Amino acid sequence: MDTTFSAEDLAFRDEVRAFLTEAYDDDLKARLADKATYKEAQIEWQRRVNAKGWAAPGWPAEYGGCSWSATQSFIYENERSAAGAPDMLPFGLKMVAPVIYTFGNDEQKQRFLPRILNSDDWWCQGYSEPGAGSDLASLKTRAEVDGDDYIVNGAKIWTSYAQYADWIFCLVRTDSSGKKQDGISFLLIDMKTPGIKVNPIIGIDNRHTLNEVEFNNVRVPKANLIGEQDKGWTYAKALLAHERTAIAGVAASKKELAEIREIAGRELSGGIALSSDPLFQKNLTDIEIELMALEYTELRVLAKAASGAHPGPESSLLKIKGTEIQQALQKLRLDVAGHYAGIQTEEAVGNEYADKARVDYMYGRAATVYGGSNEVQKNIIAKFVLGLK
Repeated sequence: MDTTFSAEDLAFRDEVRAFLTEAYDDDLKARLADKATYKEAQIEWQRRVNAKGWAAPGWPAEYGGCSWSATQSFIYENERSAAGAPDMLPFGLKMVAPVIYTFGNDEQKQRFLPRILNSDDWWCQGYSEPGAGSDLASLKTRAEVDGDDYIVNGAKIWTSYAQYADWIFCLVRTDSSGKKQDGISFLLIDMKTPGIKVNPIIGIDNRHTLNEVEFNNVRVPKANLIGEQDKGWTYAKALLAHERTAIAGVAASKKELAEIREIAGRELSGGIALSSDPLFQKNLTDIEIELMALEYTELRVLAKAASGAHPGPESSLLKIKGTEIQQALQKLRLDVAGHYAGIQTEEAVGNEYADKARVDYMYGRAATVYGGSNEVQKNIIAKFVLGLK
């Protein structure tokens, strides 16, 4: 794999920088930071990127995707992260859309894909349940056939941004006679359907991103079934591979590492910078080495995907190492903030950074759990890479 940027790659990098400078303006930044305008601003951001033709790298061109090379995808993600621009929400573009264009019928593709691409519909994911998290195949939410519809009853939990969502893609139990991986179906459900209730879950970081979604006799047309009934586990595994690849977050971690290095380089009282401390240098260098190795692994996965292959067990490797590195960086950032990490105001120098360090640290404790816990990912690697039972 050639990792040297060509003249064409450098021209693309300059094009990305120019686009981000223009499209990610101060007004959009302010609206994204305000809870009252966050949703509309996030939609606007995706539409700006989509107007450029860059919203869906990896999608087939026939559905509006852009055929970036692995290097171009790498360049875009690094430049986006360096500029502080948000990623687009993955639930539509990176999670349910690949399932629809791979396993859905023509009517479903025509109905949903253009609206996902232009952010006309906000999606959320209905996988985990109160009694089925890492052991996802133990889910209890049921869908019973009633004429041309399914009647859905049950609950999903840890559903990110369900309070904003127009649609939810769900795994539901349609048959209990075989092994638990069988008898699961993949349904697309309109969140405005009667019988759906969204209960907020406020995290330890005092943010409302998570929810519980209840289904009480929710009527869903059979036309919203993806693929075959009882075969949803196959589609779910494909979706999870895409999700875990995205969770690696290499570009974001590179930005965080650079920010930590900059903050640690500031002189403290007495003219000494934390970056001169040998233990800090070791901790930072250890993370940087791990991040470089992860970056090359991600490039190999991107190159594989560009050739038309689906993410395999490599996605589990990316998920494990990516989230471990994120947590290591969050802890180091909290260490750099020092005693300011316990202060809620911005009266002293460093407090704004400390607020971010504290909140991100608390939220980041979940990174090794969501998307399939890292323990589960190790089992996947043991099975598919090492051949263990």
